[in-house]
Amino acid sequence: MSILKTRDPYRIYIYTCFLSQLFFTFIFTINLLYQVKIVMLEPLQLVLVGTVLELSVFLFEIPTGVISDVKSRKLSIIIGYFLIGGGFLIEGLFPFFTTVLLAQVAWGIGYTFTSGSQQAWITDEVGEERASKAFINGAKAGNLGQIIAIPLSILMGLFMINMPIIIGGLCMIGLAVYLIIFMKEEKFKPLDKTKRTSSWENMKGNMTKIIFYSKASFLMRMLFLIALFVGFYSEGFDRLWLSQLFTIANIAVLKDEHLVLLMGGIQFVVVLVSFIALHFVNKGSIQQNIRQIYMALLIGSLVIITSLLGFAVSTYIAGLLVFYVIIQVTRQVMYPLEDIWLNSIIPDSSTRATFFSVKGQVDAIGQIGGGPVIGYIATSFTIKTAIIVSAILLTPVLFLYNIVLKKSKENN
Repeated sequence: MSILKTRDPYRIYIYTCFLSQLFFTFIFTINLLYQVKIVMLEPLQLVLVGTVLELSVFLFEIPTGVISDVKSRKLSIIIGYFLIGGGFLIEGLFPFFTTVLLAQVAWGIGYTFTSGSQQAWITDEVGEERASKAFINGAKAGNLGQIIAIPLSILMGLFMINMPIIIGGLCMIGLAVYLIIFMKEEKFKPLDKTKRTSSWENMKGNMTKIIFYSKASFLMRMLFLIALFVGFYSEGFDRLWLSQLFTIANIAVLKDEHLVLLMGGIQFVVVLVSFIALHFVNKGSIQQNIRQIYMALLIGSLVIITSLLGFAVSTYIAGLLVFYVIIQVTRQVMYPLEDIWLNSIIPDSSTRATFFSVKGQVDAIGQIGGGPVIGYIATSFTIKTAIIVSAILLTPVLFLYNIVLKKSKENN
């Protein structure tokens, strides 16, 4: 009986959110510091690392989503975590620009295997209503994993900065093995064998459906357009915020162990506040009210834009850290709300993973387009200017959310 309980899909989803975020955070607490301090990447190289990652996501997001819809959600997720783990191992073991780029390709492809597949798998297994709760509780579990991971990453990073990356990569591979044993897939209905052609034909068929539904669905078009603008702004900030902190606060002169402690402390505050915020979101009824979700996403976007501008012009370390925390916490709260929104407007469950993959690909297009531009601005002018431009690139989403809210009011 205990084995059956541990194989309950809802529990497995929550455990996977917890473990994946535990291992990701274990790695990412010091990953950017590793790239800046040990690999010694310049601003443009930092952005190019992100662009290679997003290009990998762009090229493989839909094909891997089709594999998830046609073959198996479980298989797709397991392959994904194997590749993610392997990518981080490469990055941690070989501190060179070229090997860091290679690592982005490996774990970027791995991410596309998990992106959308986890959401589609849990929705298939437990139903859409219970899946909405799973998205919120999964985000909370992920934040708990982050809180636990940060002190562990700090302790390990004090001995060797790249050690958390290597161990985290091995743990990701271990998560794939765990899912092989405990994850079950009973409600998934792949395409009938007689209807299967080549993967390319299946991809074209699913994309035809998505284009049809996107043309028919105003909300789907708005969601994808918003994802594009989010991609435009995010890559530059994610890759350059630490360099801006180094520039303004002059913390690059600190010893490695002090830098590890500082980075860990910042990330710990982010995940702790995110955990509290998600707890209040989960206790409320927002996930049941789509109009409230639109409003929350509009307010969250406004907070991010304002905080980006504040981060760019701050001249004191306290201001930089406060604005950084606000941006990251707001994003963490918005992610599950975006998943609920998309999940609620997908018309055909057989293409659920592909719809999530398309959203990921649209975001990747934005990052591929916006990242190098922001990197060029940071190199040619200043990082401050680049972050201000990032804030400007996000502003159209305020207009789009306003349109969505007006449309939802008309329909009511």
